[in-house]
Amino acid sequence: MKAALRAAFLGHPPDAYVLVGVRAPAVLVPEFMRDFAARPDAEGLVQFDLFIAEGTIAGLAPHGADNHPLPRLELDGALVLPGLVDAHTHLDKAFIWPRRPNPDGSFAGALAANTADREQCWSAEDVGRRMDFALRCAYAHGTVAIRTHLDSIGPQTAISWPVFAEKRAQWADRIALQGVALAPVELVLDDAEFGALVAAVTGFGGVLGTFTYLAPGIQNGLDRLFEAAERHGLDLDFHVDETLDPAAHSLALIAQTALRRRFEGRILVGHCCSLSRQESAAVERTLDLVARAGIAVVSLPMCNLYLQDRAPGRTPRARGVTLLHEMRARGIPVMVASDNVRDPFYAYGDLDLVEVFREAVRIAHLDHPLGDWPDIVTARPAAAMGLAGAGLFLPGAPADLSLFRARSLNELLSRPQADRLVLRGGAIIDTTPPDPAELDDLMDQPR
Repeated sequence: MKAALRAAFLGHPPDAYVLVGVRAPAVLVPEFMRDFAARPDAEGLVQFDLFIAEGTIAGLAPHGADNHPLPRLELDGALVLPGLVDAHTHLDKAFIWPRRPNPDGSFAGALAANTADREQCWSAEDVGRRMDFALRCAYAHGTVAIRTHLDSIGPQTAISWPVFAEKRAQWADRIALQGVALAPVELVLDDAEFGALVAAVTGFGGVLGTFTYLAPGIQNGLDRLFEAAERHGLDLDFHVDETLDPAAHSLALIAQTALRRRFEGRILVGHCCSLSRQESAAVERTLDLVARAGIAVVSLPMCNLYLQDRAPGRTPRARGVTLLHEMRARGIPVMVASDNVRDPFYAYGDLDLVEVFREAVRIAHLDHPLGDWPDIVTARPAAAMGLAGAGLFLPGAPADLSLFRARSLNELLSRPQADRLVLRGGAIIDTTPPDPAELDDLMDQPR
């Protein structure tokens, strides 16, 4: 399949063609087009012919229904996914591991290492080069949109936000980039710090956010954050209860605050690890609130498994992955994302959402059945980010696709899929990720 496609695209790709006989999750085919498709198979896949014209998805048709006059690329059931959407990353931290590893793999170790690196090394050049490297990784793997949290603490706010805006403009035709302010919730109560944070978010068109935990004054901080979001028409994005302490319940406070204030913007919350340790009654109450408030949840399973319940010489028992099945059953939009990549909070990764999806399925048992879950790295995060129509096979959308030799979801998840083909605007791109050696001179900075 790969050789045939590459041969077809050598030189100038055709302006219009048909990918014949592709398979895709039915959940990613728009509702108004599902009548054309045959009954999904046991994995929830449907087979169809996918029309590409002038760089866009021109339409879908039942497989084998007509002899299409356009050039045909016979794919014999190869799996295809729309552009991938990464709703929670940290591009400002990415790839600092060689320079600032986590000394013990703990959350406290990550915080200390990241703070030291930020204060000593995060110049505009340093952040910009690492951010561009990260975007090239994501692009090579088929990602079309990313939301990144940006440490917005002290002088770093004035450094990172202009760099983010520059990268957003440079990458606008390849990756839709959104920025979220990230600072501890107690900083929201500091007039000067919070004023600078809000000014950056409003000035650079970002999302308002914070890191919540049961700090003194958390409710005042939440109210102040919501008030600023209401005043400026901003969405909210929180790091929430990233701990195994069952007493951590800031998720419930956020939902209660949203309901009390009748907040009309979008709210996305990440992590929510403590839910996995709480009594059933407390979980039920919290999930009721979250569903009523219309809050979406992003799980970061690989980072949480790396940090949670870590102790020297002891195998971890509690893993901290939030309650995706229970949330989805209540209609709460859920998704997964890359989170940290090769930094003190997670030592591994490459901004590859296919890897994230594969590991999330294994970690959280997102199978038996599997068919409804492919939207957690496509349509669900796109909706949470306000990207209407992204992550779906939507006619008129850019033909930004990933094609795999796999013919089923089981085959997709059983291999790394390093040989996938990625189409942008209907044309094959180079899927070679950048070489980490490009950043060696940054890693040699004094510490």
